[in-house]
Amino acid sequence: QVQLVESGGGLVQAGGSLRLSCVASGRPFSSYAMGWFRQAPGKEREFLAAITWSGSSTNYADSVKGRFTIDISYLKKTLYLQMNSLQPEDTAVYYCAATPMTFALSEATNRNLYAYWGQGTQVTVSS
Repeated sequence: QVQLVESGGGLVQAGGSLRLSCVASGRPFSSYAMGWFRQAPGKEREFLAAITWSGSSTNYADSVKGRFTIDISYLKKTLYLQMNSLQPEDTAVYYCAATPMTFALSEATNRNLYAYWGQGTQVTVSS
């Protein structure tokens, strides 16, 4: 049983930063891809970033490239998302996800490829 637990969300002013964490447990993840997504009210779940468990490869959505950084500590089994220069349009519930990596990381933008999801953490950016 894979479990993903996010934390680090909250309320921040525009221009501020937050660092989200996602602790993974339940099985070896060495062949997994890990990703971050977000979902705003009334919108579809949106891909943000993905990384291999080794941390050797990353993939970012154009909308967050240069502002968000995905990172992983395989020793701590923890995935991170550093978010800088936050804007009100970044307000959403943020989810981490994991799946066995049977595809190229370039395909990791597809939420349907992910088998496991966390419960989400709310990020609210005030103007």
